[in-house]
Amino acid sequence: MVHPKIFLMRPFVGDEELSAVQKVFESKYLTEGPVTKEFEDSFASFVDAKHAIAVTSCMTGLDLAVRVLGVKKGDEVIVPDFTHPATGDCAYMAGAESVLVDVDIKTYNILPEAMEGAITKKTKCIIPVSWGGNPIDPEVYKIAAEHEIPVLEDAACSTGAEVNKKKVGSIAVMSTFSFHPRKIITTGEGGMVTTNDPDLAEKAVALKHFGQTKDGRFTYHGTNYKMSNIAAAIGLEQLRKLPRILDDRIRKAERYTDLLWQVKGIRVPEKTKDSRHVYQSYCIYVEKDGLRDRLRKDLTDMNIETQIGTYALHLEPSYRDSRKVGTLKNSEMLFHHLLTLPLHHELTDQDQEYVVNSIRDLLRYYGE
Repeated sequence: MVHPKIFLMRPFVGDEELSAVQKVFESKYLTEGPVTKEFEDSFASFVDAKHAIAVTSCMTGLDLAVRVLGVKKGDEVIVPDFTHPATGDCAYMAGAESVLVDVDIKTYNILPEAMEGAITKKTKCIIPVSWGGNPIDPEVYKIAAEHEIPVLEDAACSTGAEVNKKKVGSIAVMSTFSFHPRKIITTGEGGMVTTNDPDLAEKAVALKHFGQTKDGRFTYHGTNYKMSNIAAAIGLEQLRKLPRILDDRIRKAERYTDLLWQVKGIRVPEKTKDSRHVYQSYCIYVEKDGLRDRLRKDLTDMNIETQIGTYALHLEPSYRDSRKVGTLKNSEMLFHHLLTLPLHHELTDQDQEYVVNSIRDLLRYYGE
């Protein structure tokens, strides 16, 4: 008997979102408007930020933020090598260069000492990633402040995460979030930029409205990154569900850890000290070289959907000529060894047991 498919991710959406969208349709006000403003205000309140600017994706949020921070041709932007290409692409879109540095093999986040070793007179900003929902080491912010370099946090995966009782989105000079369906909450596609700086917020709002400032003049060469009332209505309902979503994800992640702890050949994820990891991705480290991909293929045959962690940028053609600091060995190891397991509200205890037992049985079959 074939086991029913266990999906990697299922967005937690239902009748509440449908009803909210229906109200927007009935209003005939479909573009960015009062619903979007309510979503921005509610999200800012949730992450303890003074300002939130809704955009079309985390990627466009990153593009908007680097523009606001004045990144331009000739500048350098430090990014972790282990991340989605979007993190570094925003620097190139501004005419600057991404400088790649290594990450911690246990937390998957940027190494503070590697980051500091990459700082030069050309460094305009640092874009660390709170990867998979695991908050950044506070040392990153400390080092950046000492060098007077702004931190733009790629918090795509980290809605609801905290470190030292501070919420991600309220710590960095600017932060960007993703509302893709694989993320903690979703608007279909969409993103949010947060900041505590009113001047940066004002410029971000202008830039996403074609560069038009409060005086009605087109002061900047802008964009159209506005989030519609339709997407924002979904986002508001998702925010109402967020406490339940977070509690459920954390409980299931901790259960995975309990089930996997003594499985030979596997390392479970570790979180940043004094943090709330929200586990947008629950990734295990498959120790033996070459085994992750074999395991992934066989799990697919057993109707278990998995994914790699993410990319080692220096191995991608578009980053071939980027400046690299250090060996980037941890990033490369994670690229080849991390396996992302299913985690979502529909996942049952029995599903988790099936996933873990399947991994254990396959490793035994391989002779591990």
